[in-house]
Amino acid sequence: MTDGATARPAAAQLRIGTRGSTLARTQSGLIADALTAATGVATELVSVRTFGDDHPGPLATMPQPGVFVSALRDALLAGDVDVAVHSMKDLPSAPVDGIALGAVPSREDARDALVSADGVTLMALPPGARVGTGSPRRAARLRALRPDLELVDLRGNVDSRIARVTDGELDAVVLAVAGLARLGRTDVISEVLEPDVMLPAPAQGALAVECRSDDEATLALLGLLDDRSARVRAVAERAVLAALGATCASAIGALAQLDGEHLQLVADASGPDGQHVIDRESIALAAGTTMGDAAAVAIGLGHALAHRLLAAGADRFLVR
Repeated sequence: MTDGATARPAAAQLRIGTRGSTLARTQSGLIADALTAATGVATELVSVRTFGDDHPGPLATMPQPGVFVSALRDALLAGDVDVAVHSMKDLPSAPVDGIALGAVPSREDARDALVSADGVTLMALPPGARVGTGSPRRAARLRALRPDLELVDLRGNVDSRIARVTDGELDAVVLAVAGLARLGRTDVISEVLEPDVMLPAPAQGALAVECRSDDEATLALLGLLDDRSARVRAVAERAVLAALGATCASAIGALAQLDGEHLQLVADASGPDGQHVIDRESIALAAGTTMGDAAAVAIGLGHALAHRLLAAGADRFLVR
C-alpha cells in the first residue's frame, strides 16, 4: 500500500471510485448523496476504467474473475480513491486483503425482467424469436423454458441493449430490474420474471460499498448506510457461489428472503441445455442477533445449501 493509502479523517472529502457507465455512475451517485445526507461529508465521483469495460467479448470467456471490479480495488488500495461502489453480483467470491465491505445499502428488486417489442411476455414470444443476454444463468433458464428461442450474446450498457429491441435487431433482452429502476426505465419492462421462473444472480440488486480495511473513519461513515436485511441476504446468496467454487461462467442463481428473523435461501445450478438442480434451506436467527453474527449464520446457511446442490449433481454444471 502506498503512502497515499493512509486513513483519511472523518471530515475529509471522500473520493468515490466508480465505473464510467451511466448505470455505474448513477449507483455511485446514490451512495454519494446518501453519505452526504447521513454524515455531511462532501463526496467526489472518480471514474475508473476496468478490464471488462475495455474488452467487449462474452463475459463467460473473460480470462479473469472480477473484470468489472479489479481496477476499482487497485485504485482503492493505491489510495487514489477512498470508497469503491460495485454491483455486488460482480464481486469475486474470495475476499481481498486490505479491503473491507463497509456497507450493503438497502437493496433494489433482485428479479430479472424481459424487455420485448410490443410488450410481449416470455411465453408469448414467437417461435425462433431472437433474445439477447450475456449471462450464462439467464441463457440456461431461457433454454429450459423456451428451447425454440435463438439466444444472442449481448454486451453494452442498458440503453444500447434496449435499443437493439427498439431498432428491431432483437425481439427481446433480459435485464436486471434493479438497473432499470435506478435509471428510471421500468417503463420498458414487458414482464418481471419471478424467482420460480428465473432465480436471480447471487446478490443481484445489491450494491457493495468498499473501503480500505485500515480506514476506520471511512468504515464508520459507511456503517451508517448498512442495511441488515440487505447484507444478510446478499452474503447468504454469495456464500452459495463461494462454496460451489463457481465462476461467472457458471449458471448459478440464488435468492434469500429475511422474514422477521427467519432466513430462507433457495439456489440452483443449470446446465447449458436446460438441465437443472435446485434446493432450498432455511434457519431461524436468534432474537437480537448482531449484524456480524447474523452474517456468519447466513454464510453457514449458504455453504450448507451449496453442499446439498453438489450432492444432487450440480458439480457437472460448474465452470471453475
